[in-house]
Amino acid sequence: YPRRGQYGAVQPFSDEDASIETLSHCSSFSDSTSVAEEAGGDAERVAEEEFHCKLKVYIDCTVDKSAKTRQGALDGLKTAMATKILYEFILERRMTITDSIERCLKKGKGEEQRAAASLACLLCIQLGSGIESEEVFKTLKPIFKAILSDGTASVQARQAADVCLSPKDVYATMECFESLFTRSYMREDGSRPSLSPATTQLHTNALLSWALMLTICDSSHITAIIHKHLAKLPRLLESEDVNMRIAAGETIALLFELARDVDLDWEELCAKLSALATDCNKHRTKNDKRKQRSVFRDVLKAVEGGDFQTETIRFGTERMAIDSWLRKRTYDTFREFVGSGMNYHLQANEFIRDVFGLGPPVLIDSATLKAMKTSRLERHLYNAAAFKARTKARNKFRDKRVDVGEF
Repeated sequence: YPRRGQYGAVQPFSDEDASIETLSHCSSFSDSTSVAEEAGGDAERVAEEEFHCKLKVYIDCTVDKSAKTRQGALDGLKTAMATKILYEFILERRMTITDSIERCLKKGKGEEQRAAASLACLLCIQLGSGIESEEVFKTLKPIFKAILSDGTASVQARQAADVCLSPKDVYATMECFESLFTRSYMREDGSRPSLSPATTQLHTNALLSWALMLTICDSSHITAIIHKHLAKLPRLLESEDVNMRIAAGETIALLFELARDVDLDWEELCAKLSALATDCNKHRTKNDKRKQRSVFRDVLKAVEGGDFQTETIRFGTERMAIDSWLRKRTYDTFREFVGSGMNYHLQANEFIRDVFGLGPPVLIDSATLKAMKTSRLERHLYNAAAFKARTKARNKFRDKRVDVGEF
């Protein structure tokens, strides 16, 4: 392993590194290649070798004595795995990377543990649903559970363990999450538990992870969960934290989608949802109210009529519809880990494509790829035109609103 300072300060993975051609696996449609193409291929190979060399440095630096160096190495690996498919490279080094993650989780603190946990999730996303990711999970699962149940551990570490426990041990892990988010339930006497913002965020993560596992439960277990939790979940709608209220609302919508025949006081629930969809509480920030109203309008439609506002995701030459709360929860979870690399993973990651039923990756030839790209000027002109049209529409609406008020 490298001595401290051997590689200098480890810098996070840069956008320049991410700009390496992501569709280099596409086949060529001609056997004859020009000199320029050969030169381009050589440059690409050199860039890939340099990229792999940088990743090896990051892996080595995850065991450095300096916490700052370890943190930079973990962040570099995270960004690399979020923006590229590295299956072959990772497959050869999965045990080394897993050992590094395990060490950082056990000996690190706060943010380092959070970064290590996120890297563990990205490692499993890269390896897919095979035996390799099973081995990673079996190695790290006891550590995640120990951190999650350790009340003395930092909140950052517990939040990280919260979102990383895999759905492969569904029911036991769901009970672990339930033991957390149920502590945010409003009490029977109407009083709220006194919780710090960090603890509330921990409970919110637990609820979202629990909701993700609902998407793979069998019908009998879902029925048991509905009878146990659906009458109590609306208590979370009274939380002071906007993210907890939104997570609770989306989870309720998901439960209603999974089983419509529910014995519940619909009128009381719909009244709560309607109040949140039109919230004018002066003690809440404008941004919180805007975000909350948008979500709860959709949640109210789901509970009242089983409706869902379909969203279309475009990536490359393909499109995918987010047409249910189940699909939305799954999509949001993957997006949380890969961030801006989500569209790329939808194009090229076989595991994620399989989860969403997209089939094998679509190969795109260089001519099609070039035709898909737009220049910076074209993007600027398009965005300017869209902004102008949006401003006109909003001004027109405002004018009408003023007229109604004066009348």
